[in-house]
Amino acid sequence: MPIDFEQFSVAMILTLFAGFSTSIGAVIAFFSKKDNLRMLSIGLGFSAGVMIYISFMEILPTAFKDFRKYHEFGEFLALICFFGGILLSLMIDRFIPEDVNPHEPKQDYTELKICPLPKNPKKTPKFHPGEPLKKINIHSLKRTGLFTALAIAIHNFPEGFATFMASIDNISLGIVIAIAVAIHNIPEGLAVSLPIYHATGDKKKAFIYSALSGFAEPLGALVGVLVILPFMSELTLAISFAVVAGIMVFISLDELLPAAKAYGNAHDSLYGLIGGMFVMALSLILLNEF
Repeated sequence: MPIDFEQFSVAMILTLFAGFSTSIGAVIAFFSKKDNLRMLSIGLGFSAGVMIYISFMEILPTAFKDFRKYHEFGEFLALICFFGGILLSLMIDRFIPEDVNPHEPKQDYTELKICPLPKNPKKTPKFHPGEPLKKINIHSLKRTGLFTALAIAIHNFPEGFATFMASIDNISLGIVIAIAVAIHNIPEGLAVSLPIYHATGDKKKAFIYSALSGFAEPLGALVGVLVILPFMSELTLAISFAVVAGIMVFISLDELLPAAKAYGNAHDSLYGLIGGMFVMALSLILLNEF
């Protein structure tokens, strides 16, 4: 497909806009106080809702659809790839040394922060022997954010290619899709930024990682046009989608939700989970409408 400079420039600008909207989600995370464990719990639950919903309602169905074109048992093959992604994540988690794996018990608690007491408590807090204190595991949260950034970047790679090609074909359609994808990417940026910000307290670092996860979209556009387009098949994309869906579900169930439950009160993590699913559902409806 011949592409002139004006077409390329406009399409790339739209793809950049869509990709770097993850930065908006990063900024939203900064409005939560670092030691506000309830906000952290809701936010992590929200992130899990985003990841789970997008995996089961967008990524995996796309893999099913593409696999069916190549094999009558396409859905079965897609599920193999999906659980392969989960297995891959599990193996990575298992083979990380215990001293750096946040899921393994430790005797050294130097990297844990205990939530401070209120400055002017109305009532003296009660603590009973044996009752666990709520702590923020710095390493675990940072690792969760990095894994989330990687998974979202992989997911955004073909999404950027799709946005770019739609813009090349029809600028008006490209603008609408870019806006929809941008809205769709905001909670994904929050999913990356929130755990990293709460783990490090470094807004700059959280913002950079969130922005980098969105940078995968314009990168996907460039690589797609220059390298992948001549060789890419729907089967390759189908395999990638199914594996990424498995990775994202594993991250949500193994890291995001347990952390959300540990830091929150009662149903805080559930409220965040439902909220994340709801926001992502609305963004997907807008995306699919066009």
